[in-house]
Amino acid sequence: MAGNSLTTASSLQCPHGGAVTIVSSNMRAKADSASIATMADTFTIAGCPFQLPTTPPTPSPCLTVQWLVTDMRVKANSSLTLSSASQGLCLSGAQIPQGPVSIVSEQAKVKSQ
Repeated sequence: MAGNSLTTASSLQCPHGGAVTIVSSNMRAKADSASIATMADTFTIAGCPFQLPTTPPTPSPCLTVQWLVTDMRVKANSSLTLSSASQGLCLSGAQIPQGPVSIVSEQAKVKSQ
């Protein structure tokens, strides 16, 4: 599967609307002046309002993203890159899967597979 490469400027969200921030260790491979994202980068989520339906409700926000499907042919800094075709899972602080990450926007100049 080919798709537009994700960069640190890409916009991602958890299933509950929390914003994903990408912190990349990749300083060489860039697209539109932003570092290309790899599965080895840090993906943190802020602003997730999810609560477990207990009495009283227990906060269980999405905090990180674990990538399940990455690009298979392209690497940056020896790590597989990510694109709009990649699939990730949002995890709570207890590492409980809470749903897929949504890729809202990505750069359009560089494609990868």
